[in-house]
Amino acid sequence: MSKNTPKAIRGTQDIFGPDAEAFAFVVETFERVRKLYRFRRAEMPVFEKTEVFSRAIGETTDVVSKEMYSFNDRGDTSLTLRPEFTAGIARAYLTNGWQQHAPLKLATHGPLFRYERPQKGRYRQFHQLDAEILGAGEPQADVELLAMADQLLKELGIEGVTLHLNTLGDAQSRDAWRAGLIEYFGAVQGELSEDSQERLHKNPLRILDSKDPRDQAFVADAPKIDHFLSEEALAFFESVTSGLDAAGVKWKRAESLVRGLDYYRHTAFEFIPDEGSAAADALGSQSTVLGGGRYDGLMESLGGPATPAVGWAAGIERLAMLVGEKLEGPADAIIVIEDSSDVALVRGYAALKSLRLAGLSGELIAEGSPRKRYDKAVRRSPNAIVSFSENGHRISGDETTHPELERILGL
Repeated sequence: MSKNTPKAIRGTQDIFGPDAEAFAFVVETFERVRKLYRFRRAEMPVFEKTEVFSRAIGETTDVVSKEMYSFNDRGDTSLTLRPEFTAGIARAYLTNGWQQHAPLKLATHGPLFRYERPQKGRYRQFHQLDAEILGAGEPQADVELLAMADQLLKELGIEGVTLHLNTLGDAQSRDAWRAGLIEYFGAVQGELSEDSQERLHKNPLRILDSKDPRDQAFVADAPKIDHFLSEEALAFFESVTSGLDAAGVKWKRAESLVRGLDYYRHTAFEFIPDEGSAAADALGSQSTVLGGGRYDGLMESLGGPATPAVGWAAGIERLAMLVGEKLEGPADAIIVIEDSSDVALVRGYAALKSLRLAGLSGELIAEGSPRKRYDKAVRRSPNAIVSFSENGHRISGDETTHPELERILGL
């Protein structure tokens, strides 16, 4: 490589070989599972007007204030590469009249972009799976989404991961909890980190997420949501947990699991590797495998009517790390042209077409030394090798497949 050859941008990656096979396995499994649950596929724009994200995610969040890739186009409109899916999906729901399909179960996947410090399992261009249920206010929607997520992880063969579950209550409960947190942390405001002092009156729930040791000294004894839950909020959470039990989804209560933005309500959840598990070893400090929650107030922040909704997202790169490297499977058959005759090559092309039309994978070897072509095919370890020459053909490999191959290839 020349010194003048451009290098990949920091925080991006070129995925190839076994890593690419693991990536594809995650996506293919997600597509299969979402069809089982009758989630409809959607494709979303890679960029939106910046206000879609600033209004939905919040001007004061790190994502909006520090991590978004924003730029002005030729019309001087501020655009942003999507840092997440939910805001764009909510915009599409409102602007395309998708309310007619409510409750709408929607699934998508693709690249997202955030300008943050790259580290293990985290990139500036990364990829996510996303599933949402829009226009459904019942706890059954939460159960459906979590059952789908749980089955996805099982279908991927990922073990040692547990669903951590909490409730944020309804609007009434959340407001009361917020006031309780302001009172509690206000009494020790001078001992909190600078970030938490700033968040105290704006968004005290975010203090509960702080990793700063100065904050951690007070977080453990902070008021819990359970002390502020209304009867309706408590009944909603109990309906979710009983539904999960009935669906066979194992979970554990995580009282410290919160969502800082005001539009989040009721259920919040994360699938987290168990301590000491292979999953925890693989992901390092990036411990959340899949996470989400109910965001009943989001549509209003974008100028729409009050619309209940719940969703989750999962990083494809992280899931692929847990799946581990996957090797490409062997070809069903390799067609080898053993001499330089035009007759053999034409027959080989026809055979390859028939093979693929029958749903079998195959490739053709006609380059290089004729006497070495067969050896090249052997080294690729296909299930069968079909050789053509001017004088005829021969099949090698599993003999039980020979009659079927001859039928498919018309030999």
